[in-house]
Amino acid sequence: MIEGGAVPDPGGGEKIKVVIVDDHVLVRSGLEVVLGMFDDIELVGQAGDGEEAVRLCEELRPDVVLMDLVMPGTSGVEATRRVLAACPGTKVVALTSFTEEDLIGETLRAGAIGYLMKNVSADQLADAVRNAHAGRSTLAPEAADALVRAVSAPPQGADSLTAREREVLKLMADGLTNADIAQRLVIGVATVKTHVSSVISKLGVSTRTEATSTAIRRGLV
Repeated sequence: MIEGGAVPDPGGGEKIKVVIVDDHVLVRSGLEVVLGMFDDIELVGQAGDGEEAVRLCEELRPDVVLMDLVMPGTSGVEATRRVLAACPGTKVVALTSFTEEDLIGETLRAGAIGYLMKNVSADQLADAVRNAHAGRSTLAPEAADALVRAVSAPPQGADSLTAREREVLKLMADGLTNADIAQRLVIGVATVKTHVSSVISKLGVSTRTEATSTAIRRGLV
């Protein structure tokens, strides 16, 4: 999984507290061994699924979470949203084997500061943890390419709005706040924010107000 070896980092100061989230015990065990090679990083907890990850992060308030993305039940993307909502000071780094552009984009939109493949070296993983703790991104080439494509792609247009995004757009036009929309649709506020951002992007506008006025002018609501 993690390639290469490493020499413990002698840096002083407080250790970076890390939580590992992965549904495979062997993966978590391997990551535990790797992180144990670095004196400035401390593994404070492990979770086997997204729900457990949220509970653990609320309890431990780690500096960095290494988050698997594809897990039974609550996905790593949704867990990322919920962890960051509950623990704003925590940084999430996705650590996965999946390179699908949609998943990469969704993960970064959820707030992950890094996106790595599981074949990174021990030193690269440790550097990504340090970077995340310092507020710096570390992206695998696949993630960087997805960002470039997303920025350079033309607006998708109203035709690409999903059924849920159209629901959210209508409620936006009705003047509901994100919290009101979340309550009406029985979803999380973080999920509503993701839908709102997607609507704004697809309509080719810059603000929520512009999205609403555009939707009314074009008869979308």
